[in-house]
Amino acid sequence: MSPRSIRPRKISDPPIVSGMRPYGSKLPPGKPPAVFLALEEYEAMRLCDHEGFNHNEAAHSMNVSRPTFTRIYSSARKKIASALVEGQQLVIEGGKIYFDNDWYNCLNCSCYFNHPEKHLEVSKCALCGSNEIIRCESYPEIIIQNESSSNK
Repeated sequence: MSPRSIRPRKISDPPIVSGMRPYGSKLPPGKPPAVFLALEEYEAMRLCDHEGFNHNEAAHSMNVSRPTFTRIYSSARKKIASALVEGQQLVIEGGKIYFDNDWYNCLNCSCYFNHPEKHLEVSKCALCGSNEIIRCESYPEIIIQNESSSNK
């Protein structure tokens, strides 16, 4: 029996930076390996430590269970602590996520896509460039339903 697939986690906005680098004269010789922080780990830290949400509120915001949120948050704290203590570069990227914004469906190529730049108007398909697009609200639920039906 194979493990259950990971559901996409809802992220409100992409981070404004893609990572951090250490500086100073006390760094160990050589280049220590980078620590990779997934986007859902970044979002967990942002919600709890920056916005002041408790784990229940943050889990609801990310559309995951509270125990799942706690695992994501714990992993993020461990990675950030490791980067600080060992003088490693922190890179924020990756993860199975979707952004909390509008979704679009292309009538030409049938692809679904979202647009993280909320302030810009969407005028063409992200895949084929067609301007025959419609706005839809529930694509993340469609992904989850399709994944669960394909696992049966």
